[in-house]
Amino acid sequence: MTINDHQVYTVPGLGGSGPGHWQTLWERAHPGWTRVAQSDWNEPDLELWAGAVAAAVGQGSRAVLIAHSFGCLAAVRAAQMLGETVAAALLVAPADPSRFGLEAQVGRALACPAVVAASRNDPWLAWKRAAPLARTWEAALIDLGPCGHVNTEAGFGPWPAGERLLARLLARLEASRAAARRVG
Repeated sequence: MTINDHQVYTVPGLGGSGPGHWQTLWERAHPGWTRVAQSDWNEPDLELWAGAVAAAVGQGSRAVLIAHSFGCLAAVRAAQMLGETVAAALLVAPADPSRFGLEAQVGRALACPAVVAASRNDPWLAWKRAAPLARTWEAALIDLGPCGHVNTEAGFGPWPAGERLLARLLARLEASRAAARRVG
């Protein structure tokens, strides 16, 4: 299924989002969305993971990436590789790149509208690191409050507030496309 002519790809983090995770539940609600599979969900290898994202997206359509945790780092790296093929990115509870020694690999601005949705008490990304990371990626930062890692263990299932974040990001994307059409 596409949204506004964009193909949607979910990019889970370590362990691959389980059956009760909001990404999995969103995929069930939107069967045309594509989950990017990794060869090993427990081995965080940025280039392999980003390569899997890039291979899934290909060069054919404009993609919307919905990523979580280490999947955010893979999505960012893939978006940097793919350029304008990626139309937008929702990056939820990103893992701290410094935790994996990956600051240089993901330390550039994204070429698409993006949102970083971060928790104030996420064990994978300290709140004080969320704003600088969002600025590096030129992404809007959304403060989710103290809600852990935004996963099943933190009490997140369907997560309708996240769907509203996605809707706002897509509205921003459509507004920029409409403005570009008016100018062009």
